[in-house]
Amino acid sequence: MAIEDGKKLRDYGLQSERLLWPTKGPGVFEQEVAAIEQAVGLTTLEKAIAWAQTKSMWPDTFGLACCAIEMMSIVSARYDIARFGMEAFRSSPRQADLLIVSGRVVHKMAAPLRQVYDQMLEPKWVIAMGACASSGGMFNNYTTLQGVDKIVAVDVHVPGCPPRPEALMEGIVRLHEKVMAGIPPAYEIRGVAS
Repeated sequence: MAIEDGKKLRDYGLQSERLLWPTKGPGVFEQEVAAIEQAVGLTTLEKAIAWAQTKSMWPDTFGLACCAIEMMSIVSARYDIARFGMEAFRSSPRQADLLIVSGRVVHKMAAPLRQVYDQMLEPKWVIAMGACASSGGMFNNYTTLQGVDKIVAVDVHVPGCPPRPEALMEGIVRLHEKVMAGIPPAYEIRGVAS
């Protein structure tokens, strides 16, 4: 039976309380279920995994120039990266899942950077910190790589020369928002040159 334009389901004999009383709000049962959902904290497995990933990212540092000094200061009491569960900077790429590339990358360092990236656990994320890591900065010459995204997939670019520690913290927060939203890492989206 096709529904004609302008006719409602109740005109066809459907006797639902919701259809007969369109201004009625949620019932007692629906209100109780909503209260239980807020008290218990029901979620999906994907959201729980994303939450756990954001609360336990272990950075592997790749400090190359002046941006590295700003990156080091985020573990101090003033900025306190420990509130994100990220105070354990790993010196081994096999124990890290976030690579913070801070500073200019010359062509000689491209191969070691790629080796560190390949040895990291999956899922893995990359933050390009500073103008030099993002685009080569003021070094537009044959020695400097014009953006680290030429050799690794970058998830977040943090602008500045050098960026303040607050800017790096903002980049970390933006990365956490991407993970919580279910956006896959950059290497899954666009791949990496090999």
